[in-house]
Amino acid sequence: MKLIDGLKTRRSIRKYKNKEVEDDKIKNILQLAIMAPSAHNSNPWYFLIVKDKIIKKELAIKMANKYKNDLKKDGYKTEQIQKIINKSIITFSTAPVLIVPCLDMKRMEKYSDEKRQIIEHQMGVQSVSAAIQNMLLAAHNECLGACWYCAPLFAQEIVKKVLNIPEDIEPQAFITIGYTLTENIPSPPPRLKLNDICFLNKWGEKF
Repeated sequence: MKLIDGLKTRRSIRKYKNKEVEDDKIKNILQLAIMAPSAHNSNPWYFLIVKDKIIKKELAIKMANKYKNDLKKDGYKTEQIQKIINKSIITFSTAPVLIVPCLDMKRMEKYSDEKRQIIEHQMGVQSVSAAIQNMLLAAHNECLGACWYCAPLFAQEIVKKVLNIPEDIEPQAFITIGYTLTENIPSPPPRLKLNDICFLNKWGEKF
């Protein structure tokens, strides 16, 4: 697949065939993930591949329980909450492969002042995000569907505990991967017009 074609045709796929994804394909995806640029060329990432159905279910249920409490605080009604968390459990427990990209700040620079350290953390997050984008394109190239979820950011301690992730490693996302159900390929999503979001030289000057 040509890169340009991949960029234009990649979609967020949320439902998959009940079919195992070959380890070779997962390794190919991860090998391309780590080709992404990273701040200071620090490679501040780890990738945890979850295929075990019991572990996926435990993880999904425990995260859903926390999500349930958050939704209550946000004022959602009981019926709405149940519908949302049931969908969440199904999404993460039934995906053939769940990859958890993690940030390792030990590989990043350390600064004495708080402001620079916060920026360094942001650089680490950006680096992992670049690797995730590579993963999505690589999965598409392998004729697999994938979707990027930020759910672990809201339940990092739960994710760490269930998956035995060290305390100083930060789960950043879930990437679900599987063979796409052809009837579930979405249409191209809407995008803002370049004229509305691009400026030349100074903010507000049209490009």
